[in-house]
Amino acid sequence: MRYIDESLAAGETIIQRGKWPGVFWFGAWAALLLLGIIVVGVFIFLSAVIKMKTTDFAVTNRRVILKRGWLNRRTHELAVESVEGVSLDQSLIARLFGYGRVVVTGTGDAVIAFPPMANPVAFRRAIEAARADCGGEVHLAREDREAIAHAAAGQANENEPEEVVEEDDRPRRKQRSSFIGLRARR
Repeated sequence: MRYIDESLAAGETIIQRGKWPGVFWFGAWAALLLLGIIVVGVFIFLSAVIKMKTTDFAVTNRRVILKRGWLNRRTHELAVESVEGVSLDQSLIARLFGYGRVVVTGTGDAVIAFPPMANPVAFRRAIEAARADCGGEVHLAREDREAIAHAAAGQANENEPEEVVEEDDRPRRKQRSSFIGLRARR
């Protein structure tokens, strides 16, 4: 069973699963056949096959997932609600052979750069469809919810009448402006 299938939450379904383009498989086999006489071709073939077999990427109705690695597993997961943008990189050759790279940017500094995949336009459409289906629901951390509640309570207190404080008539020191309007804190 693949990593993404094992990590699905209750009610989560896979919308689109990414695939390696056939050109990459052809390149691995060509390296084995043409350079197979030399040991280099075998290493190129094995490294390409291991890389393609141990990389898994998909879009579910809740997350965008990229898993790399076999012995050292590295995953990048981004909630669909957190996706801010999806970009597609395709050269002329990539368009002719039907592959490209998808880069997903999320809130903050979250960026998931997917490896070359077959039919990247369908993958991007699946991400956009999942974003549309999430309904714009935003999930916040507990600290963020508390900060918003505190700010809302502060605005509610602004509507209440303030106490009037009388000023005393003592002479005050004139404040000098400093370089570029910056003032020293006292």
